[in-house]
Amino acid sequence: MKAHQRNMPEAIRRALSDANISIEEVDGIAFTRGPGMGGCLGAGLMAAKGIAAALGKPLVGVHHMQAHALTVLLTTSVEELPTFPFLTLLISGGHTLLLLATSTTSFQTLATSNDFSIGQSFDKVSRVLGLEWSDIGPGAALEVFCASGPDDEELPNGLPQLPLPMRGQMAFSYSGMLTAVHKYINDQGGAEKIEPLEKLAVARAFQRAAAAHLEEKIAIALKQCHRKGFDIRHLVMSGGVASNMFLRSRIRQLLDTVKSEVPIALLFPPPHLCTDNAVMIAWASMERFQAGDHDDYDVIHMAKWNIEDIAR
Repeated sequence: MKAHQRNMPEAIRRALSDANISIEEVDGIAFTRGPGMGGCLGAGLMAAKGIAAALGKPLVGVHHMQAHALTVLLTTSVEELPTFPFLTLLISGGHTLLLLATSTTSFQTLATSNDFSIGQSFDKVSRVLGLEWSDIGPGAALEVFCASGPDDEELPNGLPQLPLPMRGQMAFSYSGMLTAVHKYINDQGGAEKIEPLEKLAVARAFQRAAAAHLEEKIAIALKQCHRKGFDIRHLVMSGGVASNMFLRSRIRQLLDTVKSEVPIALLFPPPHLCTDNAVMIAWASMERFQAGDHDDYDVIHMAKWNIEDIAR
C-alpha cells in the first residue's frame, strides 16, 4: 500500500506527459474498484476520487477480472473479434478462473481455484527447484527452464506421477501437484542434491500436469455450454500466466480436437497487456462512460467482489 501511495503522483504525472495532455483535458477517471488487496485498492480509489471531485469529472470503478476478460476487444482486429458468448480463462498469480462471458457486463463463473492459483504454483515450483530468476519472475523462469535442454527422451525416468485432482469436477486445485513436487525434492535431499537434467524433468512434469488440469476443465466447460445451447466460438486467455507459450500451445491443441461446427479460436492480448495494467481498466470503463453511467464520489472499494455481481 505504501508503494502505491508513494508512486501514485509520479504515475499520474507520467501518464499525462506520455499522452501529451493536461489534467483538464481528461474526460473521466477510471479506477480498479476490486477485487484485490484493500489497502492497494484504497490508494487508487482515493487518488481517483480526489482528481474527479476537484475537476468535476465522472468517475467509474472497474472490476479487475472484467477488465482482463475484455482486453482482447481492444487488441484484436475487427475480423477476429470474439463474439458473445465466449469462454475466458484468467490465469495469474492471484486467480485461476474460467468464465462464460455473455456480454461486456455479464459473466458466469464455471470453475475457480480451491487453493493455490496456477501462477502461485509456478512460482513455488520454481523456488523449490532453486531456479535463478530476476526481472522476469520465478514463474516465467520455470517456463524458460522447461524450454531449455534436451528432449524428454533424454531425461531421467522414474519421476512420480503428479496428481490431476478434481477429475470430472468444475474446480481447479494445484495443492496436490505442489505437495508431490515438494515431497520428491525433499526425498532426494533437496534441490541442491538433484542433477540439472533431473530438475528439468521435474519442471516439465509439473508444467505438463498444470496444462492437463486446465485442459480438462475447458473440455468439460465446452461440453456443458453446448448442452445448454451456447454457441462457443472463442476462448480468451488473459492474466500473466497466459503469456506462457507452452500452455497456449497445449490449449490450442485441445481446441483443435473439439468437435464443433466451426473452429474455436484462441485469443489473448499481447504479453505486456496480459499482466495487470492500466490500459485494460481504461478500456473496460469506456462503455459506462459513453452510456453516462458513473459512480458517485462516495463509492468505496470492494476487496471481495464476485464478477457475477457486476451488473447488480
